[in-house]
Amino acid sequence: MYLGRIKHFAIALAATTLALGVSVTEAAEAIKIGSFLSVSGPASFLGDPEKKTLEMYVDKINAEGGVLGRKLELVLYDDATNAKNAVTFAKRLMLQDNVDVIVGGTTTGNTMAAIKVIEEEGVPFISLAGAGVIVDPVKKWVFKTPHTDGIAVEKIFLDMKNRGLNKVGLLSGSGGFDKSCRGNAQALASKGGITIVADETHGKGDTDMTVQLTKIKGSGADAFLYCGFGAPTSIVAKNFKQIGMSMPHYQTHGSASMRFIEGAEGAAEGVRLPAAALLVVDQLPDSHPQKKVAAAYKEMYESKTGDSISTFGGHAYDGLMIAVEAIERAGSTDKAKVLAEIEKTNNFVGADGIFTMSPTDHLGLDAASFVMVEVEDGGWQLLK
Repeated sequence: MYLGRIKHFAIALAATTLALGVSVTEAAEAIKIGSFLSVSGPASFLGDPEKKTLEMYVDKINAEGGVLGRKLELVLYDDATNAKNAVTFAKRLMLQDNVDVIVGGTTTGNTMAAIKVIEEEGVPFISLAGAGVIVDPVKKWVFKTPHTDGIAVEKIFLDMKNRGLNKVGLLSGSGGFDKSCRGNAQALASKGGITIVADETHGKGDTDMTVQLTKIKGSGADAFLYCGFGAPTSIVAKNFKQIGMSMPHYQTHGSASMRFIEGAEGAAEGVRLPAAALLVVDQLPDSHPQKKVAAAYKEMYESKTGDSISTFGGHAYDGLMIAVEAIERAGSTDKAKVLAEIEKTNNFVGADGIFTMSPTDHLGLDAASFVMVEVEDGGWQLLK
């Protein structure tokens, strides 16, 4: 009799679950969020806050009951800023770990290396890297959360013009983001009323850029722009100061971290760059549409980690939340349904900006959600 009741209960439970459109197996299994990040290596100051953010918010979501009544499971690998590792881990996430979605790809190079296998397997992928080439042209399974290098260059050139600057000395690194940024600077210069009077590059692993900067110093440039990320951003700032360059110094959102300022050892003063509003959330007016979300993220991240926020952790927050909301709307982890729901992301207020995606726009941000900031007294100052 007792066993009979258990059997009837199990049948009823299975019937109810199936009526809701969810299999018994799916209802019991965790939703797997895959990630490959540059937690170590040259891009570690980007990947480390991304890792901490994903871990922190997966724990938070699980403590609040999970998603669709299921726990989230984060499956994360450190690609050590190596493109071959990124491809290996992307394959492992999809073919062995059977993840439902991937939120990761710290750098443009690692993201682009992994895209082919991700597209072949058909898994929703939200990249945390900067270059526009990731989503332009649109790739079916690929999205991203940071502003593109093209948007950054447009914002920088507009600020230069507003200051009466029009002759730019350009220095770029050799990474995927660096090259894409340089290409956009070259393409957008004339449109923005800018002339590039010097165009220098440096190699991977270079620790002294004084030769290139000396050429730019003597080129007649009235402004300087560096396209790059990671340790070279601080090296460039130090070399810029060492050789007595005094023209306005611009970098991109690839430098939007206190680690850039600290690594420059005082030489970052006066550097301007475009960044997500998260970086200066305490300086935003209460009426700013991102203030509440960004402030909550800042409070949680800094209290849990003891670190200062960077926009890179914000990229991970946005990627995870966009994925989670898409799964909730889909009512399933069916990959095609989740993909369709990511494309329906509308007016999502995140740390990077306010996202509205579509089948023809897998970023969903524009320049309006970028702010210009300047290093002042060892910190970030919002420019009005």
